[in-house]
Formats: sequence, C-alpha cells, structure tokens
Amino acid sequence: MTVTVAVLVGYLAILAALAIWSRDETHSLKGFYLAGKKLPYWVVAFSTNATGESGWLLLGLTGMGYAYGAHAYWVIVGEMIGIGLSWGLISRRLKRFGDETDSITVPDILSAKFEDRLHVIRAIAVVIIVVMVTTYVSAQMVATGKAFSGFVNVDYRLGVIVGAIIIISYTFVGGYKAVSYTDVVQGVLMLAGLIVVPIVAVQAAGGWGGVVSSLDRLDPEFMNMFAKLDGSAAGLIAVVSLAAIGLPFLGVPQLLIRYMSARDDDELRKARLVSIVVLFIFLMGAVTAGIAGRALFPELADREQVFPTLASELFPPLVTGVLFIIVLSAIMSTVDSLLLLASSAIVRDTMQKIVGSEKSDKTLAAYGKAVTIVIGIIAVLVALFMAENKLIFWFVLFSWSGLGAAFGPVVLALLLDKRTTGAGVAAGMLGGFLTSVIWVQFFKDAAYGLYEAIPGFIVGALATVIVSRLPLK
Repeated sequence: MTVTVAVLVGYLAILAALAIWSRDETHSLKGFYLAGKKLPYWVVAFSTNATGESGWLLLGLTGMGYAYGAHAYWVIVGEMIGIGLSWGLISRRLKRFGDETDSITVPDILSAKFEDRLHVIRAIAVVIIVVMVTTYVSAQMVATGKAFSGFVNVDYRLGVIVGAIIIISYTFVGGYKAVSYTDVVQGVLMLAGLIVVPIVAVQAAGGWGGVVSSLDRLDPEFMNMFAKLDGSAAGLIAVVSLAAIGLPFLGVPQLLIRYMSARDDDELRKARLVSIVVLFIFLMGAVTAGIAGRALFPELADREQVFPTLASELFPPLVTGVLFIIVLSAIMSTVDSLLLLASSAIVRDTMQKIVGSEKSDKTLAAYGKAVTIVIGIIAVLVALFMAENKLIFWFVLFSWSGLGAAFGPVVLALLLDKRTTGAGVAAGMLGGFLTSVIWVQFFKDAAYGLYEAIPGFIVGALATVIVSRLPLK
C-alpha cells in the first residue's frame, strides 16, 4: 500500500505540473473550453480515446469479459465501426463548420445556421447535457471509489471524495489544455496497462489454451463469440445491442469538441489513424483481461473488481501501484472532459448566449471555473448515495446512449443534409433523448434488453428529417 501511495503522489505531481503549465490558456472562453483550437494530432487522438472510454473500460468492460466471455468481443466490433464512422463522416466537417462559425460548444454548432431568437435549440441542448453529464460523472465517481477500495483498501466513500478533489483541482487550474495533455499521459498509461495485464494474465492461466480449457469446463459456450446467434430474437438482440454501443461515437459532445480543438484539418487526418489503432488495443486488452481473470479467479463477488484483482495478485507492489494509477487515469480522462462540457453549457450557452450576459470573456472564464467545481460537488454527492455495487458498465451506457441519441442524428443531419432546419434539430434532440430514457424505463426488459441507443437514434433521425421537411414558418 505504501508503494502504491508513493506512485500516486508522483502521478499527482505530473498532473499538477501540466495544470500549472496550461493555466495561461484559461483566461478566455475559447482557451478554457477548447485550448484555443491549437492542439496537435497526437493530443487530439489520445484525448479522444481516453475521454471516450472512461472507468467503464478497465472496470466495466473487463467485468463484462469476466461475466460473458467471448460474447463481450461484440463491443469491440461495434466501437470500431462507431469510431471509424465518427472520424470519417464527422470530424473534418465539424472542424471546418466550427471554425467558420466561431463555435466553442456543440450547442454553438447546432444553432449557428438558424435564426433561433428564443434560443430553443440551445436550451434543449443545455438541459440534456447537464442532466446526462451529471449522471455520467456520478458513475465515474462510483468507479473511483471502487478503484481505491480494490487497490489500496480505502473506504469507498473516501475514495470517491479523494478522486473528485484530484480531478476537479487540475481541471479548474488548467482548463481544456490541461485536460487534453493529461489525457495523453493517461492514454499512454492505459495503453501500456491493457497490453501488459492481459498478456501476463493469459500466461498465468497456462496460455490461451489453458484459458480456453478452464472456461470450457465452466461453460462450453463461454468462449464462443457466436453462441448467442442461435436463431432466436433474444440472441440476435443481445449481439446487436453490444455492437450498438459504438453508435454514440457519432454524437457524444465530449468527443465532438475534440475535433473542434484540433489545430487544422491536416492534424485531424493524422489523428484518425492513431485513434483507431489505439482504441482497438484498448478494447481487446480489456475484454481479454476479463476473460483471463475469469479463468484465474472464477469466484469473484464483484466482477468489476477483476482488473484490480489481477493487478494485485499477479504483479509486484510497484507495478500494482502503476496499474492503480492506470485505472484512475481511465476515470479522470473522462470526468475532467465532462466537467468542462457541463460548465461550458452553463456559462457559454446559458449565461452568454441565452441570458445575454455582457461580462468580459475573462470574467466568464472565471465563472466557468467556479461552475466546474459546483458540478463536480453535485456529482460526488450523487455518487456517495449510490449503491457501491452499482454496475458501472450499464450505468455509463445509459448516460452514453442518452447523449449519443440526442446529438448523433442531428449532428449528422446538420453536416450532411442541407435541408435540415432548426425545428428539425430541436425535434431530433428531444426525440432521441426522450426515447432513450423512456425505453430504459418502460420497454427495454420486454424487448429482450435492446440497447436504448438504437431506438433513440432511429427516433432522433426520423424526427430530424420529417420535421425539417414540414412547411413550418
């Protein structure tokens, strides 16, 4: 434990240095929320992946591999399709449109083309972002508590509080630039951990043959990726739902602003390849680690503790400490971006655009820092009252799908269909968001667990297209 704490202190020193180095960019809204749109490709690539994966990658997805075996590889199929389409269809178009309209936030993008005097589009976007981000961050705070509990035997609630203080502090000081460069550090650590841990775990289980042999005794279908495709509707839906986890890559705002922050179009083209390759390694490593963990430790009480268990049982204390930092990195790299996203929705979109505040850019940036702290505190309070054993994987998916269904269809329509109208954008956001939420509450169980992003995207797309073609004045 002493070694792990020492590694943590060293890691925090790096984050503090990056925050202090970045603080000069935080005196304007564009600087605080987008690092002045000057980031190089390697920062954009790693920041995109680190932000998109979060604590669910090392705790939730490894737990999915532990529980469901090769079936979890369908998540990889879906995410690779999703990220590929996002980079191919959206990234460069969004960057160009954002620069042309001097946009800082996704609501800026959505409302830039239309005369929306009542700020309906922006208001809808703000409400969705704030509600879903609070839920999302709370889930990540739960992951923080689990990480501290699993690695250093710290009380869950104390772990939530300590993790929150760390994340909020460097986000407050350094803004988006600090967040992006710490994402690089965190992304490299995650990449290393998701290469080393599954390799060592598989070797400890007697090689891949030993893993398969052990798990075949547990369940002959455990290592059959296609076992669910047995001709039944339930099996098909189970596979499609996992693959559809990649769908929100087309719309979650915390990733879209990564494209907007790039230095130029050429940087985005180079970032695309790096991002796709690194994401594939992330996902393969996580699922494989979970599967190997099931072969080694088949009776874990909490499947989402499989990565901490592998780290503590298979490695010396120093490496275990580093792996603890890697789990924290996965969490922090998403939470910091979500905090900035919610803060920008309140300060830039609500105070400056909807309310019409005439305060200086520097003053509003200072407000942004304060709002970041407040949102973080609210998320911590929610996490403290959540059940400690809440499954991170499914809770994060709910937030991920809500944001993706709300913004994915309308962003695609805005960038690809010139007939898209402001009314269509508003209808699409509401339709996608409400459908995903209502589906979870009332229809998901009866539909064999069909992932809520699927009906959300369908309704959001139809609402956008149909309302855009109505003869509205």
